[in-house]
Amino acid sequence: MLKDITLGQYFSGDSALHRLDPRTKIILVLIYVVTVFLAKNLFSLTFLLVTAIVLVALSGISAKIVLRSIKPVMILIIFTAVINIFLTTSTDAPLINWGVIKIYKQGIVNAVFMIVRILSLIIGSSVLLTYTTSPITLTDGIERLLKPLKKLHVPVHDFAMMMTIALRFIPTLLEETDKIISAQKARGAGFDSKGLVNKAKAFLPILIPLFVSAFRRADELAVAMECRCYRGDEGRTRMRVLKYSSKDAVAFAFSVLFILVVVLLNGISTALAI
Repeated sequence: MLKDITLGQYFSGDSALHRLDPRTKIILVLIYVVTVFLAKNLFSLTFLLVTAIVLVALSGISAKIVLRSIKPVMILIIFTAVINIFLTTSTDAPLINWGVIKIYKQGIVNAVFMIVRILSLIIGSSVLLTYTTSPITLTDGIERLLKPLKKLHVPVHDFAMMMTIALRFIPTLLEETDKIISAQKARGAGFDSKGLVNKAKAFLPILIPLFVSAFRRADELAVAMECRCYRGDEGRTRMRVLKYSSKDAVAFAFSVLFILVVVLLNGISTALAI
């Protein structure tokens, strides 16, 4: 399961999404996330999911990798769907009426909406940002977008650096956790205990070495940055200067079209909407 978590990973490539300016991709992700929550019917949500699939095709990233990233959140998706199905009430007659269990059509609709929203968010945001943007480029993009806050004495560079380092080390910590679990199993540790308390006790031998490893890596990173005379953004130059291009203008144009289509689909008459 840990190997299926791809949050924070970057997959190198030369696709249209890889070549976009990181600032453009950050803005597009924000627009996409907001638009996902603005979708009101099945037509607009289906359009969002189709858009996410198109983004996967444009990124050149294998569909298996994207589907693998969904596996760790399947429990959350199923739990959310079940909650919506069994806790939604309606004035209409229930489809299933079995004692205290009542399932309404609106509950099933809400469950489908929530599943599509979560899938669209995971696929769209990951493909647009983390999968196609290297950590260094992402840091530069965040810093440039937040640059106006420097006038308010906000440590923009430090914030962007901490955010990117945290995102970068998620795959590293997951890999370290997997190694620790394998080592503990080789020493006879059992992680199949029954009961919540027993399972928590079984994972204690993992947490302690994981914390030690995390602090050791943080110390090594701090020493490496200090040895390279890192002093934040003061007097810092960049090997790659971010510049908007015609590709970014096209991407922004498509984002406006994307919003208009979602608004148009939301305006479909309630007789056709589901």
